[in-house]
Amino acid sequence: MIDKIAASIPEALAGVRDGATVLIGGFGTSGIPGELIDGLIEHGARDLTVVNNNAGNGDTGLAALLKTGRVRKIICSFPRQVDSFVFDELYRSAKIELELVPQGNLAERIRAAGAGIGAFFCPTGYGTELAKGKETREINGRQYVLEHPIHADVALIKAEAGDRWGNLTYRMAARNFGPVMATAAKLTIASVFEIKELGQLDPEAIVTPGIFVGKIVKIPRVATQGAGFKKAA
Repeated sequence: MIDKIAASIPEALAGVRDGATVLIGGFGTSGIPGELIDGLIEHGARDLTVVNNNAGNGDTGLAALLKTGRVRKIICSFPRQVDSFVFDELYRSAKIELELVPQGNLAERIRAAGAGIGAFFCPTGYGTELAKGKETREINGRQYVLEHPIHADVALIKAEAGDRWGNLTYRMAARNFGPVMATAAKLTIASVFEIKELGQLDPEAIVTPGIFVGKIVKIPRVATQGAGFKKAA
């Protein structure tokens, strides 16, 4: 019997190893798998490469992970925001490596990994520092830059509901990077607010099929506060 439900966050994260490349869902503060990030901090894996839309907010969630010093490199689109002081301090003191990727390219590089695409040409970044050292080509009179997929060992995403096969549905903007990240990792771990019986999820509403998901774990539905996460009592 297929049953991908983990009894706890530590159990779900047991397969994460030192040196892993970890995709972390979320856009700004929407759809961030905060409970899984907290679990990763407790897990203790180090020398990580993290891929996310930004470099953390405040001192919770992804910023808290960066603060542990266990992230070697971050690949993101928006490393600096008004409350990205944790990343700023690490970067200015040369304690973390940054690969800056335009947001559209970031999504497409992740999608390409899941789709089995070896590389693709994109006009974004041509003629800038972001294209330095990369192959370029003129196609139909326009200049393009060769971009490569971002493959990952683990993806941490947040969904609205799932079943024991790992099928997932999302809530509005919390969907963001989750679906493409799920396809690009060897192991996808999803936190969900509800676990449904098989057949209760409308097949037409399933965004991420269970074939892309390794583990799901139920988390309590609690109010978020700012960029952080209020844990259940």
